[in-house]
Amino acid sequence: MVFSRMRLNSCFTVARPTGPACTSDGPTGFSYHEALHLPVAATGPALTTSPSKISSMPQSPTGRPTLEDVARLADVSLGSASRALSDSSLVKPKTLKRVMQAVEQLGYVRNGAARALASRRTFSVGAVYPTLHNPAFADSIHALQQTLWGFGYQLVVASHEYVEEREYEVVRSIVERGVDGLILVGVEHDHQVFDLVRQRKLPLVLTWTLEQPPYGHTVGFSNRQAAYDLTRAVLAKGHKDIAVICGSREHNERARQRVSGTSEAMAERGLTLREEWIIEQPLSVEGGKLAMQRILAMGQRPTAVMCNTDTLAIGALHECRVHGIAVPDQMSITGYDDIVLASLTVPPLATVHIPTAQIGTFSARRLVGLIENRDLGEPPALNHEVVIRESLGPAPSTLQPEMKRGKLSGSARTVADS
Repeated sequence: MVFSRMRLNSCFTVARPTGPACTSDGPTGFSYHEALHLPVAATGPALTTSPSKISSMPQSPTGRPTLEDVARLADVSLGSASRALSDSSLVKPKTLKRVMQAVEQLGYVRNGAARALASRRTFSVGAVYPTLHNPAFADSIHALQQTLWGFGYQLVVASHEYVEEREYEVVRSIVERGVDGLILVGVEHDHQVFDLVRQRKLPLVLTWTLEQPPYGHTVGFSNRQAAYDLTRAVLAKGHKDIAVICGSREHNERARQRVSGTSEAMAERGLTLREEWIIEQPLSVEGGKLAMQRILAMGQRPTAVMCNTDTLAIGALHECRVHGIAVPDQMSITGYDDIVLASLTVPPLATVHIPTAQIGTFSARRLVGLIENRDLGEPPALNHEVVIRESLGPAPSTLQPEMKRGKLSGSARTVADS
């Protein structure tokens, strides 16, 4: 299936299917008939109506087929045609079949604005992310969109690029487009955001967290526990001097929780995470490079650097290579998310696997359940997984002489439930 993107403005995109029609797309079992609330059973041979009858039908001012045209061709009342397209359970199977055949033969497309006015729903969902540059968010958005399609909803996506002052404007713009529900990341948002959503009585799902929000529902995992478990794996390799590269902790509970998880694991060993070794940078490859430059310029260097995203870690790995720092022989580096590139870096990146696709899938199901006031199952607390790869090795002081000269090999996976 091919998709095109229609730009709405500088920060909005709507994904829409294009190309040949199909009845199934992937494991979700999505079909265009379901998305349009049109049963697959309604398809079949075309109506045996002569082209002359179609051509003799009165044309609408726009020249496009109307619902009246559909009713006339199907030889049913206007009300029956409308009910068939709105709620197929209200009409007889024979009537539904004739209406659907007329729709196909005429190429009729329902007026979305009129449908929204009649139903007070747009069958669209808004999602605002901190950034669209993070591959982990991209994976989650993909699963979110696929699942929403299966329920007949379209997705409107936007980002605020970690600019707190911009988030409210972005959220308000999406809400003004009449979405039926909203998905945000994390629980820390300006009070104006929560006030707006609450005033509109808009169903809200907050993702990538299990923290209790002031309004809405959550789908996610424990950021603190994931960082804690990965830090224990780093400590098990003999590391005591550990630095953390993270995003801004202000207005971002996820960043604070990850730093907190590392600090707690170190404290259990009688170690302290030094504040000057917590380096905040934009969550990007460039941010990882800049942070590693600062670390390499320190008089005393850490033996392990834990990055709060894989993109930060990739930048840090690159900077070590540029300066001739052998990873992991001289310094270990870990990431967070387990994006596809994490296993392809040199050396492969130790990280925490976050169930990004599950976050998208369960968020969609939870939000649709809230919108339609039906039980689609309570989303579980999702599990993370510590993934040990070659970028994490023993602390330099613990290496045997022969190990210092060569590259450490081998990998292991340790499952940790959040």
